[in-house]
Parts: sequence; structure tokens; C-alpha cells
Amino acid sequence: MEQQKRLAILGSTGSIGRQTLETVDAYPHLFEVYMITANSSLDLLIEQARKYQPEVVIIANENYYAQLRDALADLPIKVYAGAQAIADAVTLPEIDIVVTAMVGYAGLLPTIRAIEAKKTIALANKETLVVAGDLITQLAVEHRVPIIPVDSEHSAIFQCLVGEGDNPIEKIILTASGGPFRCHTQEQLLKVTRADALRHPNWKMGHKITIDSATLMNKGFEMIEAKWLFGVAPSQIEVVVHPQSIVHSMVEFADGAVKAQLGTPDMKLPIRYALSYPDRLVSTDRKLSLTDYATLTFERPDMVRFPLLQYAFDAVEKGGNMPCIMNAANEIAVAAFLADRIGFCQIAETVAHAMNTVDYVASPLLDDYIATNSEARNCAARYIETLK
Repeated sequence: MEQQKRLAILGSTGSIGRQTLETVDAYPHLFEVYMITANSSLDLLIEQARKYQPEVVIIANENYYAQLRDALADLPIKVYAGAQAIADAVTLPEIDIVVTAMVGYAGLLPTIRAIEAKKTIALANKETLVVAGDLITQLAVEHRVPIIPVDSEHSAIFQCLVGEGDNPIEKIILTASGGPFRCHTQEQLLKVTRADALRHPNWKMGHKITIDSATLMNKGFEMIEAKWLFGVAPSQIEVVVHPQSIVHSMVEFADGAVKAQLGTPDMKLPIRYALSYPDRLVSTDRKLSLTDYATLTFERPDMVRFPLLQYAFDAVEKGGNMPCIMNAANEIAVAAFLADRIGFCQIAETVAHAMNTVDYVASPLLDDYIATNSEARNCAARYIETLK
């Protein structure tokens, strides 16, 4: 029997976290749940803890600590609370793989600590590389830690590169579904609601990433993530809208060959591959049948109607702490939209204001990223107050 890999799943109650646990269910001889965390989804975290009985359970929101501790008091589980507890626990020697499925900036510090502790990183938290890609990639090289992407697009690129050795990448082609508003006019976008934006045509995801998909901010994040993961310039990354979400991404090489990874719109495959790499596990999940798709189409994204994608290219070209500013402002703006406090188009407006207002730092260190994140959030929040 193969030795089980022990997993720390950061964000186990989210979409990626839940599907990672389903992968453990499918391959119990290969994977063991050693640690799970959540932000504030107390009831589900308790349910998961009782089912998997990990060694460590942590809730980031310290207000729920007593309830979590009491609910698990009859089990031999170590219970902690707070962001620092998560960052500390990922360094435990028993952990083999850290699945970073937390949403947003919160994933940065635990990922840094896990890399420093030489854990394999299964990266589902794209904001970590958006905010501090230079720092993360330097640390990964320094500590010789593999970062294996979980995002379907980056997993596709990763899979296309396996076996290519030192063959240089000519171009990465990132595919985007286009979200629910691909065919909306600018006038229609001004009137869309929270419920409209949460109805993604192809994928079932958490609320924040679903809104980011609707604005194309998510594709901007993925472009920045691809730059750092695969060592390419933003000019070598092309974004194309592919409404069917069957081609997950492509890589073009110097000889003109284009390799693509195809599959159903399901996160199970990239999660499974990240956990089992370099092996491919036998799966009973529904397989892709191309005859089910009469047409696969591709089109250019409209960066006028969806300016956040252009802002991402602008931010990564500027470099420094600009992507951190963009990410922090976007998190505040998306939360405001989900709370029905601003309109859909005001998300981009808020991000643009922060990018034009917050102090720029050309060569940021970790403390600069922390300060920038706080300043940009406050800037975005103040701006949103003026929109009422």
C-alpha cells in the first residue's frame, strides 16, 4: 500500500475545499486529512471535523472559537482560531501537501509559511501570486518547493508543459467563459443585479470568484498568476473567450505547435492531478465526449465593457505593489456589490480609483504588501461611501 499523503486544506468549507475532501473520499488509501480551516462557516467546519477527524481544526474568525471547541470537545482534535494560528499550523512536520483554497488576500501569509516549511503547495488561491508573485516565486526557488496549480486554466497549462523540457513557451492562451454577461451591452450592465451575476453559465463556484468571473477580473488575476507560475511576460499571454469551457487553456511553442488540455467544466480533475502529480489517478467521473459539443468557439474579450481585465494588464506592467492595490480594492468592491451597496459597473470604478490613489511602491517587501493591502482597502471603502 502506498503511504498516504497528509493534507492541510485551507478553506475546507469553500467550493475547492469541499471538492478536495470529495477527492479524499474517492482515494482514501492515498490521502489523509490532517488539518482543515475555515473563515466563519462554523456549522460545516464542525460537520467536516466530525467526519474526517483531522488532527487540527482552525477557524479564522476568533468569535467562533468557543463554539467550535465545545462542539468538538469529545474528539481528540486540536482546535485553534485566528489567522496567525493557520499560518503557524501549516508548518507542522506531519503535513505533506498544503491545499491553499482560502479566498483572497488571507491566503498570502499561510502560503509563505508553508513554503518556508518546505511543504508542497497545491495552489488554488490565485490572489497569493497576484499580490506578491515576485516574493512567492523567490521563496519557492530558495526552498525548492513545488507549486502545483489547482485552477483549471493553470492546471491545463501545467499539463501541456509536462514532457516539454526546456522548450520555450511562445505564448500562453488563457480561456475564459465570458461569464453571464458576455453578450450584455454597456447599458444592460448598468442594471444587472447580484442574483444575475451569481448565475454563472458553466461553473459552480463561491460567490466572490463568481462575481470576479462576471467582471473578468478573475481572468486578470489568472493572467498575473500565469506570469509568475510559468515565467512568461504579460505580452506572451493572450486571453480568449471560450463560452463552452471545454478547452481549459493552451500553450503555443516556437515551432507553431499549440497544445491544449480539454475536459468537462469540473474542478475534480485539476484537484486530483495536483494531489497525485506526476501520477494520473483512475477516475469514474463523467468523461468528456466531444460529440456532445457541435461547436467550440473563441472570441476576443471586450475590455471596454469589462475594464478590469485591462486594469490587470496595467497593474502587472506597472509592477511593484500595484497588483496588491488592485486586488485589495477589488475584494472590498465585490463585497459591497454582494451586499447590494454598489452597482456592478461600480466595482471597476472603485478599483480604478484605488489604483490611481494609493501610494505606489516599486520594490515592496512583505511589510509593504501588508501596509498596501490595508491602505487600498480603506481607500476603496471610503470611495464606496461617496457612491451612496
